[in-house]
Amino acid sequence: MSDIKKVVLAYSGGLDTSVILKWLQDTYQAEVVTFTADLGQGEELEPARAKAKAAGVKDIYIDDLREEFVRDFVFPMFRANTIYEGEYLLGTSIARPLISKRLIEIAQETKADAISHGATGKGNDQVRFELGAYALNPSIKIIAPWREWDLLSREKLMAYAEKNGIEVDMKHKQGGSPYSMDANLLHISYEGRHLEDPAAEAEESMWRWTVSPEAAPNEAEYLDIEFKQGDIVALNGQAMKAHEILAELNRLGGKHGIGRLDLVENRYVGMKARGCYETPGGTIMMKAHRGIESITLDREVAHLKDELMPRYASLIYNGYWWSPERVALQTLIDHTQSHVNGWVRVKLYKGNVSVVGRDSKTDSLFDPNIATFEDDAGAYDHQDAEGFIKLNALRMRIAAKVRPIKK
Repeated sequence: MSDIKKVVLAYSGGLDTSVILKWLQDTYQAEVVTFTADLGQGEELEPARAKAKAAGVKDIYIDDLREEFVRDFVFPMFRANTIYEGEYLLGTSIARPLISKRLIEIAQETKADAISHGATGKGNDQVRFELGAYALNPSIKIIAPWREWDLLSREKLMAYAEKNGIEVDMKHKQGGSPYSMDANLLHISYEGRHLEDPAAEAEESMWRWTVSPEAAPNEAEYLDIEFKQGDIVALNGQAMKAHEILAELNRLGGKHGIGRLDLVENRYVGMKARGCYETPGGTIMMKAHRGIESITLDREVAHLKDELMPRYASLIYNGYWWSPERVALQTLIDHTQSHVNGWVRVKLYKGNVSVVGRDSKTDSLFDPNIATFEDDAGAYDHQDAEGFIKLNALRMRIAAKVRPIKK
């Protein structure tokens, strides 16, 4: 007899978690509490409530976490200009620590014995969910069905669902096994189906948020983005909340075909995996943030951030958001943002976002009197460069006398 009487399940109402709900009830004979996070995935969440209720769930949590998600997780990550392996903006990764946090809180509120999730044993999310949970409650029990059951394919899951009368949203008009999808305000991801062949191009019908660049408007659109201490606070002069800003950037980016990515990434568990992503708002945010930093950050501070960013990105990708080293890095990153204030103008056109203007009335380090190619009235003494160059060349000049470079 299991000592687990109550389990909090991270529940979307999709194929995997709908099957897990029934499986937990049957396998553990436990009461299941469902938790559905509204992270701005753009889907109606009440059907999840209805499905959970139909499955006999008494405690159903559907929490609007959009503002907290963008303000406390997405924005801090973007202050670091975070990109994993040169391309991925970490849309799935950054949502997991918040979900873990809320799972632990609900477990405490409901006096549950364990938490459960739908991440597979091959993926990164099992690591992210569980590292976060253990960091917040080191004694928590975790049930990971994909590491226990024999339903190890989409086809087996669908057969189980059919046998038990579980409704499944195919999420694909052509039928067959659905894509494995994850969506929140930062991105939507797609895995599975023919994407498992890295040589196969993604179907155009798969994309949900963005038009193809070919179908995007033939006229460019300009957007003014205002920053305060590294975070976006207004678009075209209109102040908005964090989640409203990202939602609007998604709309504009999607309209212009911005933010599509087809990626083969290195998972933490060791394998390579192919996925496709739509991150329209995040793509605009990244370009704009680097634009405002270009005039407000000291050169060496900017370069230090760029050196640290891959390590910071790996920490988030691998699930170490709540680790002491990530917190320490965040403290440094946030310190660098105290003078990242001003505005950036971007141009959106046919899948591209370009910075075309930037300014900061209070914190710009760009001095036109020094940078000009015209007469600078003595602001910069060209003769100073001679000694600077000779001193920097000194070690190479000494070495050249001893060990001439072979041509």
